[in-house]
Amino acid sequence: MRISTRGRYSLEALLYLCLLPQGESASTRAIAAGTGISDGYLEQLFIPLKRDGIVRGIRGPQGGYLPGRTPERITVGEVLRSVEGSLEPVACLSDETCPAEATCPTRSLWSRIAETIAECVDSISLDDLATAYRLQGSGEAQI
Repeated sequence: MRISTRGRYSLEALLYLCLLPQGESASTRAIAAGTGISDGYLEQLFIPLKRDGIVRGIRGPQGGYLPGRTPERITVGEVLRSVEGSLEPVACLSDETCPAEATCPTRSLWSRIAETIAECVDSISLDDLATAYRLQGSGEAQI
């Protein structure tokens, strides 16, 4: 499984928002300047993130984006699934019915990998990422 730029950039943009003072929003232009991600691409990324309540937009001259919930309540897994879709390592795990499910010699391996990935990304919140980022210079940063 490979996380695309959609997943990586979504996490970077959300981390940028989480590092702002609480309640402060940022425009896509400001996020782009702070992250190096084009503001057009950010607009595309924010469509599914807004739909899923991960970010919310504020209209008007002082508008922008901010996290849809507190960073403690948004997981990396939720963000990745919003912009990437399924995190399953093979398509047959996502299929409703796999014709070889009962006889597949590697299905249990793929299931185990999928469970491990899900456990990992669902156990890390945006707040965890922000904390690790703040501690990065001190050598204490760990997720």
